Amino acid sequence: MMRGRTVEIAPHAGFCFGVRRAVEALEKAMREATPNATIATLGPIIHNEAYVQSLQARGIMALSEEEAQKRAEEASPNHPFVLIIRAHGIPQNTEKRLQEIAENNPYFTLLDCTCPFVKKIHCIAEECDPNKEFFVFLGDENHPEVKGVMSRVDGEKYVCNSPEEIETILLQRKEQKNDGKIPILAAQTTQNLCKWNKTEKILKKLYTNAKIFGTICSVTEERQSRARELAARCDGIVVVGGRQSANTQKLYQICRERCGNTVWIGAASELDVSCFTTSLHIGIVAGASTPSEEIQEVYKTMSEIIKENFEEMLEAQCLTLNTGDVVTGTVTHVSDAELQLDLSAGVTGYIKAEQITDDPAYKLTENFKNGDQVEGFVIRVSDIEGVAELSKKRVDADKNWQSVVDACENKTVLEGKVTEAVRGGVVIIHNANRIFVPASQTGVPKDEELSTIVGNTVSFKVIEIKAPKKAIGSIRLVQREERRAQEAEFWANIEVGKAYHGTVKSLTSFGAFVDLGGVDGMVHVTELSWKRIKNPAEVVSVGDELDVFVKSFDPEKKRISLGYKTEESNPWNIFKSQYAVGDIASVKIVNMMPFGAFAEIVDDVDGLIHISQIAMQRIAKPADLLEIGQVVDARIIEIDDEKKKVSLSIRALLEEAAEAAEAMPEDYVAEEAAAEEAVAEEAPAEETAE
Repeated sequence: MMRGRTVEIAPHAGFCFGVRRAVEALEKAMREATPNATIATLGPIIHNEAYVQSLQARGIMALSEEEAQKRAEEASPNHPFVLIIRAHGIPQNTEKRLQEIAENNPYFTLLDCTCPFVKKIHCIAEECDPNKEFFVFLGDENHPEVKGVMSRVDGEKYVCNSPEEIETILLQRKEQKNDGKIPILAAQTTQNLCKWNKTEKILKKLYTNAKIFGTICSVTEERQSRARELAARCDGIVVVGGRQSANTQKLYQICRERCGNTVWIGAASELDVSCFTTSLHIGIVAGASTPSEEIQEVYKTMSEIIKENFEEMLEAQCLTLNTGDVVTGTVTHVSDAELQLDLSAGVTGYIKAEQITDDPAYKLTENFKNGDQVEGFVIRVSDIEGVAELSKKRVDADKNWQSVVDACENKTVLEGKVTEAVRGGVVIIHNANRIFVPASQTGVPKDEELSTIVGNTVSFKVIEIKAPKKAIGSIRLVQREERRAQEAEFWANIEVGKAYHGTVKSLTSFGAFVDLGGVDGMVHVTELSWKRIKNPAEVVSVGDELDVFVKSFDPEKKRISLGYKTEESNPWNIFKSQYAVGDIASVKIVNMMPFGAFAEIVDDVDGLIHISQIAMQRIAKPADLLEIGQVVDARIIEIDDEKKKVSLSIRALLEEAAEAAEAMPEDYVAEEAAAEEAVAEEAPAEETAE
């Protein structure tokens, strides 16, 4: 390569103050911990996959909030537990809960390593007065730091990831609200400076009295500034940092704007030096979550490579081709029988169709073309002929198996098809690899046949690797994790009054248990019906779908009390919406008592016709004039809302009819009687005609 090439590391690359503080606290805890102690972090301590994996190898786990609380509560003299809160901080309710556990359990130690810069934002958020102010935050709403900040804000709050989004929201708010509230503006500690400056100008323009807090970390500002300067004078930039790291992503964007030849790698092992074969000045920029060892490894690799002749290195590799090597060649000719490849330095490689796939219908001419890069395992080398026979299947098989091994180490969820049920379990095929899943890990109940899942595509984890190339998997483990995630999401969103559509799972003498989607709630027998019932089976059955709502819940005991009957379905309310005192109702006699008859007005609402209100004359008992099932007209004479009682009267209607008859002239009465007789005589004739 050309002489005079240089590699330069940007100032302030690597761990920031907050991250270094958290990592050092973790390392100290590891040194001082007793042999039987468990040390964990709440979430990944930094957004750097390689470092987190190295911690896992040393037994340091990254736990979810739910797992961390459970382990904290279970800490004991024989199993003490130390939990590190990472620099990003955590939500307020989680922090308070962990602090309570630490106060009550001496065997649980909580180390709060939240960055002081982040703590400062927590104070700003907590001091926001919801009656006078509203909170505006520039940042990524899904970032742990942002979630922790927003959990501390009471009242109106907004999270936006761009100045334009903030401007839109503020303009809409001005149109919809005129409450005189003052905006408070802050930003994620790793936010882009250009975005922040633009946002600040927008806010000052819209609100002259806005409270603006510059919360971008000073180290972040300096790091971004130095990266911008370095990228402007380099023709190649390597950005080193985890893919989940927000500050590394911003550094990549900044460098990319000023140097088109910018690549982002998570670790030195990902470095592709061929991207910089023509670069004279190469810069290395690293995010706040990148260990210095990783930065030095990238620097060392780049420094060594630029001192060598890249083309000569490749040629030397090809000239010493040996059986068992894995090489990459360029396709120069394709037929359905074989591929020919240029392996460089005058060596030609060929791969027969049977060394590519076992599928007889697979057409090489349809799947490969000249110029394609293909990896092959060297089966045989002929130095005299200058050819090498290769196998693509062998490379693919090794890669596929390595992906299974990696999945076991990283606890990655894989997908595969259940192809057969065998003795003691089932077989899953994943990338041509056979994974055995014991019956106890299939998730199939003991009383069901394993064949019920044959043919299904399932998610699973590899839980054990056995040589040679044997893997044990678990479907149940993934199902359990999914249920936990589903439950966690459910409990995070539940609130009193929230409606759910569920399925009746089981019945007891005191109520019905309803599946709300992985979490069960109970409808007490008194909540199933407005009328008194002895058993839930009178109203619902297992398998019925119900619309229910939350009456109360206890997240710690995992209990949910559900309501089913509503005021809209209350028979008394239905009655009140249809009738009032003085109305006439057609009622059905449903019961007889010595003192009167009970009549149904609407479903589940009865009224009493007192014996004195049945006829105009005195009668001995209601049965003298009425019978069960008879429908009669009665006037509502009283409604007792408090006692839910209704009084009816047939006598009132009889008396009204008698008074009306007395008020009519005698000749009009005679005419009415004659008309009624005429109608009676004509009726049979009309019926016969019909």
